Amino acid sequence: MPSSLTLLEVIQKTTDFLAAKGVESARLNAELLIGHALELKRMQLYLQFERVLSEADLEKIRPLVKRRSQREPLQYIIGDTEWSGLRLKVDRRALIPRHETELLIDLIVERLPVAPLRILDLGTGSGAIALALAKRYEGAAVTAVDSSGDALALATENTRALELTGRVELLRSTWFDSLTPGEPYDLVVSNPPYLTAEETAAAEPEVRVHEPVSALISGDEGLADLRTIIAGTPRFLRAGGLLALETGIAQHTELKRVLTDAGFVTIESVRDLTDRDRFIFARWRAD
Repeated sequence: MPSSLTLLEVIQKTTDFLAAKGVESARLNAELLIGHALELKRMQLYLQFERVLSEADLEKIRPLVKRRSQREPLQYIIGDTEWSGLRLKVDRRALIPRHETELLIDLIVERLPVAPLRILDLGTGSGAIALALAKRYEGAAVTAVDSSGDALALATENTRALELTGRVELLRSTWFDSLTPGEPYDLVVSNPPYLTAEETAAAEPEVRVHEPVSALISGDEGLADLRTIIAGTPRFLRAGGLLALETGIAQHTELKRVLTDAGFVTIESVRDLTDRDRFIFARWRAD
């Protein structure tokens, strides 16, 4: 029997269904999923509310809605995300780039008005930070490392799509392990794992069920990887160079102590848009 549902009715039914499954912003999710299935932008949806959908249309929509109802992240279903002015491919191989991390890019640019020549991104995941900085600093050579071969494969796809292959070098490495000290970097940046197992277990299903746990959890109350990065950075950062980190919201007192003990100076704690401690910037001593 042919469908008699209009596009608006399907949007409304999908919104109610997703809301009942605990999906936040259910109407927005419904519109984005249906638009993706029908290859329509949101504005095009609004202009076609009275369109009667065919059974073929509904067959395209149903599996996407089912996946979202199971709390699979919207970005994984659609397959990409807009982030810091870039269109990035995203899937289960790496964390979805967070919008709060876009602020990290802006904060770095504020602190480095003179373009750095060499940048090191530790734990690059999808390549988001490395690629955003490569776009901002067109003369910079960027090295991006990750311990996950799957994540590096995704980062490689994004690097090629953005035509940055010649400027962004991708290496498989657990932090600094595969790097050889040579010409120092002007900027070392990382958004490493910093959650505890308990924090991850309390997160929404989109995070704890579908995203790679290895990119979320760190030992020592979430501080283990941050400690490793701080300890290893002095061998790779030029005198006066900048270390930029995204962190957990209750870690800055300890991280400031660790940075001071390691020899960093001008240590700065910066809050995110929700007014919680999120980023730390530190300069390596100039002597």
